[in-house]
Amino acid sequence: MLRRVAGYFTSRSPDGVPVESIELERDGCTIIRGALGPDEVEALRQDINRVFDEYSRDDRTGGKRPEAEDDMFRYEMFNRSEVCQRAIAHPRILEVIEPLLGEDCHVIANTAWRNTPKPNDPAQAWHVDAGPHVPLPDGVEWPEDIPHPVFAIGAHIFLKDCTEGDGPTGVLPGSHLSGRFPPVDELMNENLTYKGRGAVKLICNAGDVGLFVSDVWHRRLPTGPNDQGRFFLQVHYGRRDIAQRVRTTAQVNQVSADAISRAGENKRARTIIGLHSPYFYDG
Repeated sequence: MLRRVAGYFTSRSPDGVPVESIELERDGCTIIRGALGPDEVEALRQDINRVFDEYSRDDRTGGKRPEAEDDMFRYEMFNRSEVCQRAIAHPRILEVIEPLLGEDCHVIANTAWRNTPKPNDPAQAWHVDAGPHVPLPDGVEWPEDIPHPVFAIGAHIFLKDCTEGDGPTGVLPGSHLSGRFPPVDELMNENLTYKGRGAVKLICNAGDVGLFVSDVWHRRLPTGPNDQGRFFLQVHYGRRDIAQRVRTTAQVNQVSADAISRAGENKRARTIIGLHSPYFYDG
């Protein structure tokens, strides 16, 4: 736990913080039950559907993802929806994440997901969204008496119920402490464990908010035969010093035309001045 004092981070006592903050730090995931009321959920549903109707797909993968799959996402939602802008600053969410990211944390990505039903789909591979931010070599364990820092948190604000058959997000609790990414030969193993613990399934009702830290091993689990699809507003919150990915660096950057010209097509010459290809959070 932390807070800002005179512009600097300092350690904070967990006394008085929400239980969900403690679970996030300890396990890498939690659920805020009933964070949004029915009226708030309905307003989000309607306005996000409007955005899907008014804006075409963004194609942030450069054609690497099938059009039908790409069409399930809309980006930079707080730019496109006043209702989404209010939702990302919901007091119930902020009171949980601020003890871990600081009172000046900000949104680094904001994407609406409207997954169409896909029965009996193997879904995603295990992955981490960024990092690991504190990579550890084999044989080294994170000390139990030192809280692990949290740099970014993903939030799913559910706009319809997500049952086990709908392919909920599965999270391996404690895996954010590993300092490693998931084993490459186990990426599609839905029974993967970390230190003997299997996946926690973020089974949620509309109005619930599922939260997970960026370093934790997670994936969308396989869908069942009666998959109803998923509908949620995804928000990634980061510490103040984590760069935003609301728009790609090709669209928004601090680089002059002359500097871009000098970099040419050299990949490292481009990345060193801040022109990065889309990756996690970008799309």
